Amino acid sequence: MKRIFWRPIKASRAALVLIAVLALVGITAVEWLRVTTRQPDYDEKLAAASLAEEAMTAIREERLMLGRLIDPHADPTCSGLVGVVMTPMTSEPASWRAKRTSVNPNFAAVVINLLKQAKIKDGDCVAVGVSGSFPALNACVYAALETLRVKPIIIASVASSQWGANLPDFTWLDMERALYNRHLVSFHSEAASLGGINDRGLGMSQEGRAVLLAAIERNKLPLIRAKTYVGGIDERMNLFTDKARGAPIKAYINVGGGTVSVGKSVGKRAFASGISVRAPKGADMIDSVMGRFVKRGVPVIHLVQVEELAERYGLPIMPDVLPAAGEGTVFARQEYNRPLAAATLAAICLALHGFLRCDWGVRGSRPSTAEGGWG
Repeated sequence: MKRIFWRPIKASRAALVLIAVLALVGITAVEWLRVTTRQPDYDEKLAAASLAEEAMTAIREERLMLGRLIDPHADPTCSGLVGVVMTPMTSEPASWRAKRTSVNPNFAAVVINLLKQAKIKDGDCVAVGVSGSFPALNACVYAALETLRVKPIIIASVASSQWGANLPDFTWLDMERALYNRHLVSFHSEAASLGGINDRGLGMSQEGRAVLLAAIERNKLPLIRAKTYVGGIDERMNLFTDKARGAPIKAYINVGGGTVSVGKSVGKRAFASGISVRAPKGADMIDSVMGRFVKRGVPVIHLVQVEELAERYGLPIMPDVLPAAGEGTVFARQEYNRPLAAATLAAICLALHGFLRCDWGVRGSRPSTAEGGWG
């Protein structure tokens, strides 16, 4: 049986143009009229970044009181958290770009974000490994821990790579003491090691080792005395366990590339920046503090590859002005206005429906019977 149907021979150009304009206006509106959406845990992130800002100011003031002037070429933000190229306590070469990028209080919000991913809450016990290489990141970690009111067990390595806390009379331990004495944080390191190769200052001069030992002594901290690489790992793990006093350690935070903490070159390649909840491929090839924790099912937060971490969370690379607390996509993101996008899509669909199902598409241009419009 032959079906009878109607179809337009010619479509209305005016209708097509109208629909195209409607679609263009709608898409443009969706692109330009985005909304700013606060990210989860905004208040805690802002509080941590604000505290980190205070901590960085305190460290700068302490450095200036010591008469250690700040080189504006090496440290354009004049933060006092960028060291010099070489001193007796400098352990290895390092990226000046990374050190400058790390001077940003909003990394404290990044740490909050990572701690929340690890499900850390008020009163939890976390283990922490820091060194002198990234004093700004250390300050941000401390600010985040203080904000969340967790209980950290911290072991510090005193030596620093280039551009870190490598001034002999103003090491990370001295900066930490300043933060504690000013009541910006309620905790400090439980013990310290020399740092450097195998965490024992190997390859450094006698003067350099003397500087490291003097820093530990004046800050009245126990010295990690292990004579071997594995012994250093054992001593740290035992200290974490003892200081936890039976409480479960819920996460391990590592700042920088400390050999004993990360695991020599193999570990440094295996662990990416951010959070790891499972041992990455290759991590079992070398013993390390991070490796032992992650094998126990303890989340590991690894703060390295600073530039990549900054880009991930919308923080600037090598800022010339110290960023204010609250800047970066870690706090808020520009997102599409979903109701507007839905309304635009609905309008376009309705217009197309009207064009196809009604007579809009041929109004004013309906073909005559002679043109063969019926079949």
